[in-house]
Amino acid sequence: MTKIAFSEQAKNFPVNELKKWFEKNKRPLPWRDNPTPYSVWVSEVMLQQTRAEVVVNYFTQWMKKFPTIESLALAEEEDVIKLWEGLGYYSRARHLLEGARMVMNEFNGHIPDDAISLGQIRGLGPYTIHAILAFAFKRRAAAVDGNVLRVLSRMFLIETSIDLESTRTWISRIAQALLPHKSPEVIAEALIELGACICKKKPKCDLCPVRRSCGAWRENKQLVLPVRHARKKIVFLHRLVAIILYQGSLLVEKRGPKQMMAGLYEFPYSEIESEEALQDIEGFTKKMELYIGSTLQLYGALQEQRHAFTNHKVRLFSLIFTATSLPKLGELHLLSQIDLLAFSSGHKKIKDALLTYLNDAGKKSYRSVDEESCFFSIDKYYSFDGD
Repeated sequence: MTKIAFSEQAKNFPVNELKKWFEKNKRPLPWRDNPTPYSVWVSEVMLQQTRAEVVVNYFTQWMKKFPTIESLALAEEEDVIKLWEGLGYYSRARHLLEGARMVMNEFNGHIPDDAISLGQIRGLGPYTIHAILAFAFKRRAAAVDGNVLRVLSRMFLIETSIDLESTRTWISRIAQALLPHKSPEVIAEALIELGACICKKKPKCDLCPVRRSCGAWRENKQLVLPVRHARKKIVFLHRLVAIILYQGSLLVEKRGPKQMMAGLYEFPYSEIESEEALQDIEGFTKKMELYIGSTLQLYGALQEQRHAFTNHKVRLFSLIFTATSLPKLGELHLLSQIDLLAFSSGHKKIKDALLTYLNDAGKKSYRSVDEESCFFSIDKYYSFDGD
């Protein structure tokens, strides 16, 4: 669509229909109640790469723990990361903390209400800046996220890749032009809601309140728009994980500042590349014994856990061992206090499964077992096939 054609169609965009639909159908999300610059900031950062239904509980707990930007600025990083545990992309939490401290030190504790000043704060990109201006300060600012890019590329038949900066700029101008001068934040949020609930990757066109104005709907191009660059190839990883118990404690490792999952706890693990390596429990045991400097006895196995980050998909196969002597590497933490530590998302799943397993297994005293008499059959749960 040419810019001249766009200008004509934008004038006829059914803003009122979209507004009515939004006011009737919008989800009751907690960050929509009495939004403040701080609560909008927190919610928008959490919503990056994460579904709204997942964010709800995290947001609620966060606002209880850190109800003001001052309370966040005074927090220890470990406490912040622990509260973020399970959301993934932990740099978001660190940037929130750094940004809060910057607001306290450089803006006298007040989140600024202009784009230039907001842009100086650590971790605030164009979308979050415009979201704060729109939803907290009620400014006429278009907050253009992936949902809005999808909606408007279909609505206005934009057939250039939305991964291009020029396309994003054009769509942002379209979104800005659609905002009325009265209550612009309603339409800004309605466009996001439309993309999140109706105009999805597989759109629900029959439910769309503005479909008759949609170019993609008229030309049956919903499934080919928006245009995207080729995605990075998915990398599949398979890891054998060693859960090592010693006298009521659990062996874990805290990742260093320059390592992946920096500052988070994980269990020792080894990359595996074949079915044979997966089934070589004896070889893996010896490798872990050399690594921690202690003899290990097999105790059991957990069901496989799956995890994804960036363009990686990870399968985690966990074996439980007891150490016969004090391990020389890693940190030992009492099982009763293990929930106080912040784990990476994949290893949090393992930790939660382990606590359930130990509770169900027994209330029995720890005892070593051989591979054949594991509580769980290794062959039953672990297969290298599939992704």
